[in-house]
Amino acid sequence: MRTFSLKIHHLFLCRYLPIVGLLLLGSSVCALELKGALSQGGMLLGRVSPGTIVTLMERKITVDNDGTFVFGLGRNAPPEIKLVTSNGKGEEEYHILAVTQREYREQRVDGVPQKTVTPPAEVLERIRREAALVKQARRGDSSLQDFQIGFVKPLEGPITGVYGSRRVYNGTPGRPHYGLDIAAPTGTEVYAPAPGIVKLAHEDMFYSGGTLIVDHGQGVSSTFIHLSEVIATPGQRIETGDLIALVGATGRATGPHLDWRINWFDVRLDPDLVLKNFPSVETTTLDQ
Repeated sequence: MRTFSLKIHHLFLCRYLPIVGLLLLGSSVCALELKGALSQGGMLLGRVSPGTIVTLMERKITVDNDGTFVFGLGRNAPPEIKLVTSNGKGEEEYHILAVTQREYREQRVDGVPQKTVTPPAEVLERIRREAALVKQARRGDSSLQDFQIGFVKPLEGPITGVYGSRRVYNGTPGRPHYGLDIAAPTGTEVYAPAPGIVKLAHEDMFYSGGTLIVDHGQGVSSTFIHLSEVIATPGQRIETGDLIALVGATGRATGPHLDWRINWFDVRLDPDLVLKNFPSVETTTLDQ
């Protein structure tokens, strides 16, 4: 009897996917469940049968022992992405997922230190060194599952900057903004939005000033920048609501605020989308 690899192509054209139940795809490979926003900047939590191999756009994704996995979609994610599930025996299923495309506003930011807009040559090596530290902190693929607990805001305050906006600093076009800016006076306490392990604590980086990075597991991390004081220390285990830092105006900033960012490895996610789709199962507000 001739054997062959069974390939089934499934097409899911959902512009927004808050929750997808178990998609029973037959006995060829496995069932697939996704939760989250299929949108630029979104985070997706998936579940498959244990032992399933999952690949996103040719990038292999870590799947834990119970079949849970997570991935993120960047600011410029294409209109369609391909998710492939395989049982490791040559049987695969292709899932074509439609991704909501977003429009981003332009935001002019005046009054930042000019040296952070056009840095002098003598600080370029420092900038490269600090960028390498941040990249290394976000690279880890730990087995933590803290991202599944969900997220809360690290503090309350006016939102002064949003994910994806095109930034113009002192009249000079810069890179897009990738965080959620929350204004608050210098010294305001910043609390952990989710559990995790501190991967980086730096008192003064050139662009981001006081910087803290927390690993939530499987490539998901939070970054907190422009801090006046970093309280948490590298290697420390933190829980939701723990005091981790104080708001500041360090680095490239015009005034005191917290810039909170969420990454999936090198993919920058929208904290506002993550908050809306993955609220904490422990608490939805912090007692501040």
